[in-house]
Amino acid sequence: MYKIILILNVILTLCYSSDNKKLAQTGFQFLSVNSDARGGGMADAMTSSHNNSVSMFFNPAGLSRQIEFLDVNFSSNNWIAGIKHDAMSFSFSPKTGQYGCFGFSVLNVDYGELQGTMVWDNDQGFIDTDTFSPSALAVGAGYGKALSNNFSVGGHVKKAYQFLGRSVVPVSDTSNAVSNNVSNAVAVDFGTIYITDWHGFTFGMSVRNFSNEAQFVYDGFQLPLTFRIGGSMDILSFLPSVNEKHSLEFALEALHPRSYPERVNLGFEYSFRNLGHLRAGYLFNYDERNLTFGAGFKLGPLSIDYALTPFGVFDNVSRLSIGIAR
Repeated sequence: MYKIILILNVILTLCYSSDNKKLAQTGFQFLSVNSDARGGGMADAMTSSHNNSVSMFFNPAGLSRQIEFLDVNFSSNNWIAGIKHDAMSFSFSPKTGQYGCFGFSVLNVDYGELQGTMVWDNDQGFIDTDTFSPSALAVGAGYGKALSNNFSVGGHVKKAYQFLGRSVVPVSDTSNAVSNNVSNAVAVDFGTIYITDWHGFTFGMSVRNFSNEAQFVYDGFQLPLTFRIGGSMDILSFLPSVNEKHSLEFALEALHPRSYPERVNLGFEYSFRNLGHLRAGYLFNYDERNLTFGAGFKLGPLSIDYALTPFGVFDNVSRLSIGIAR
C-alpha cells in the first residue's frame, strides 16, 4: 500500500515541479495525438490499462496482456481545425501468448485542403497559388511479451512520413522552381507493465517517439519524445460482492513531453458485466481542454466506443472506435 502511495506521489510531483516554458520544440506532432475512443473518454490515461492492439499507441507492453488470439481495431478522430486522424491496429497472440503478441499499426492524417501562396512584389507581398492537401502517415510493427505473471515488456517501431505540399519559388522573372515538401523518420516506442499483488494495482511506464533528429529541407528537428508513467486499478475490488458484476477502473498518469509543460491525466471507467461502459476523465495543465467523456458497449467479439472532448475555442473533438477480438 505504501509503495502505491509513493508511486502516485511521484506522478503528481513530476507534473508540478517542472519548468513550464517548453513550447513548440518538435515536429511530427501528429504522433502525439491518440485516436482511440476508449482512451479519449478516460483522458488518455492508458499507459497501464490497455490489453489489445491499441496498446501500441500508448504502451506496447500492453500487447502481452491480450487474451484473445486476434484483435483488430479501427479508430476515427475528428480533431481540431478540421484535421482527421484515422488509426488501425491489428495484433495476434499465438499459443495464448507463449511466444508473445505481435502487432501492426497504421496512422493516417488528413489536414484538409489549404490555399498555397507565393512571395510576390505587390501590396500584399504574396499571390495565391494552387490549393494543396497536406497529409501524414505512420506505419509500425509491435511486440509484447510477459516475462512473468506480473511483469511485461513491449516495443513498437514505426516509420513516419509527412507531406506538406509543394513550394513554388521564383528563380527568375519568367520561371519558378517547384519542390515537394516531404520528410520522414523512424521512431521507437517501448514500455513496461507491472501488476502488483495488491488488488491488481497495475503500474506502467512508456517512452514514445524516441528517434534521431529528422530533416525537413535544410533544417533538422526533434520528434515529440514523451515519457509516461502511471497506475490503474479496479476500485471496486475492495467490495467482492459488488465486484462480480461491476467494476470501476481508476487510472492516473503523468507525462513528461519534450514540447510542452508536464501534464497529468486522470481517467475513470465504470463497467457492468464487461458489456456496457461509461467513462470520464480530466486533463491537468492543458491549454484548451480538461474534461473528457465516453461510452461504449461490447457484444460478443464486437466492441464500439465513443468519446467526446470539449476543446475550448475549437469545436468539440469526437472519436469513434470499432474493435473485433476473438
